[in-house]
Amino acid sequence: MKRLAILTSGGDAPGMNATIRAVLNKAAHHDIEVVGVNYGFLGLVCKNFTSLDTEKVNFSISMGGTILYSSRYPEFAEKEIQLKAIEKLKEANIDGLIVIGGRGSHHGALALSNLGFPTIGIPATIDNDIPGTEFTVGFDTAVNTVVSALDKIRDTANSHVRTFVIEVKGLRSGDLALWSGVAGGAESILIPEQELDLAHVASKIKQSVERKKKHCLIVLAEGVMSASELTTKLKEEGVLHIREVELGHVPRGGSPTPYDRVLASKAGAAAVNLFLEEKFGNCLCIQYNKLVPVSLKDALDIEKNFIDLSLYPLNSSISY
Repeated sequence: MKRLAILTSGGDAPGMNATIRAVLNKAAHHDIEVVGVNYGFLGLVCKNFTSLDTEKVNFSISMGGTILYSSRYPEFAEKEIQLKAIEKLKEANIDGLIVIGGRGSHHGALALSNLGFPTIGIPATIDNDIPGTEFTVGFDTAVNTVVSALDKIRDTANSHVRTFVIEVKGLRSGDLALWSGVAGGAESILIPEQELDLAHVASKIKQSVERKKKHCLIVLAEGVMSASELTTKLKEEGVLHIREVELGHVPRGGSPTPYDRVLASKAGAAAVNLFLEEKFGNCLCIQYNKLVPVSLKDALDIEKNFIDLSLYPLNSSISY
């Protein structure tokens, strides 16, 4: 019987459990044993392997987070550590590894693949920051969570005639801010991919006040600066009645949306198919609305970016 290991790494994302479920159940149809790895790449090196209970995994489809837990392990960038991980996998008679996570996790998957270990990636991150895919597992749920928060904040902003700066995750990618900002009707969206024109943002807020608009929402990706820092700078530009809200880790949690559950299910099943076909070194990406295998190297290539930055000028043209 072949043995397939699976791990979740980096920041958790809604739908990771649904992905684990799909892998486990699809593999069962082909008499493949699936071994869970607790705490991501750290657990791989420490040989923290666990058997997966079918009932528990099936029940977790509606749960956020990850039943395999996760961790940050920057030391995995070292080749010596990577070789140690492969040694532990071979000791456990593991024939292949599925890595579920974001950009950092996929760099780890690529490193193992380059060293000859059969590895497959499944993008799962609320940041949606893997260039080779249009959407990652967890992103849709996170957008819904942020939009729900924006709707509530707008009520308060309107009641008190205030401007609110809402900070969301997105250290290198502004996709979460873009999608939630457009869907939430934000007046301004600030992302790492676009140069910040502070004077323009301040001027836009002041013009809204002059038109007697009762509220103004600014959605800020953390990669630009913190909400408190931006609020201070806007006050220095003469913006009055302004408050900040940092959503932080809130969008990472919660029950995954139907879209994320379906995407997770498709990706998990497809990953097992790649394992059966011995098509290793690939990542399962959404391109032109289709799930396709893309080499891990190409999926991480920023020059082949499938993230839709056209939303940035769109929002500028429809906010007033």
